Amino acid sequence: MSSDHNQLRQALVQRRGETYGTPVVIEGLRTRSLQFDAFGIQSKMHKSDPVKLELSYTRAMMTFQLFHPDPRNIQIVGLGGGSLSKYCFHKFPSARVTTVEVDERVIALRDRFAIPPDSERFRIVHADAMDYFQEKVGIADVILLDGYDAFGLPAGLSSQYFYDCCHTALRNSGVLVANLLNSDPQLPLCLERIRRVCDGKLFRTVARREGNTIAIGIKQANAPRWHELYARAEGVTRSTGLDLYRYVKKMERYHRVESASTDPSSFSLAIK
Repeated sequence: MSSDHNQLRQALVQRRGETYGTPVVIEGLRTRSLQFDAFGIQSKMHKSDPVKLELSYTRAMMTFQLFHPDPRNIQIVGLGGGSLSKYCFHKFPSARVTTVEVDERVIALRDRFAIPPDSERFRIVHADAMDYFQEKVGIADVILLDGYDAFGLPAGLSSQYFYDCCHTALRNSGVLVANLLNSDPQLPLCLERIRRVCDGKLFRTVARREGNTIAIGIKQANAPRWHELYARAEGVTRSTGLDLYRYVKKMERYHRVESASTDPSSFSLAIK
């Protein structure tokens, strides 16, 4: 989001007498949403199925399964209404799921969104993700980045240093997934930073309904071939009902366009 757009949003909210940036729960007939203002939905939950991934960008972030199907440690930045946290906890019973959230007001709403209590396999850490990951080495198989505030993606959570720390926190064969906004003018820079830290092994797909780009960086010596990714996507659909096939098609489309405009040797993914 641009700074001018944020200032306009803040002015409109203040005119309505609301506190800009305060997390608010919005009740719908079938859904419950978390918002920081009257304009943007941060998270949405279906009341009859709290674990279901209601927003398409959260489903797109599950493409990490194509590169690491059986994670044992998943780290998530940004709690929101807990969509990613709940899904990973229930769908990956062998994994420990840790969610880092900087805003204690968001954490205080966890019961409203049926977020599980802390346990040996599940916990929420109240901390700044920059501080949290600074000294972490080889702790995670998967890191999901979805840490937004009322003004968009914080600068610290899109810096080269932060991505470097996340990469260090990944185990070998780990996967880093970042939710990025298509409207953010910093989008190309964020993609380039993730590409750099992952030695060029970057995939991208889109969730157009919400206007999100999902960047997937892998810490693996060899990336899977396209036919392997399609086969894995079909397997996930059969076992969970989650359609990842469409996101692989978008990944391949982006890759072919980018490969046509850059040196093919800079990206190690085979396309046979």
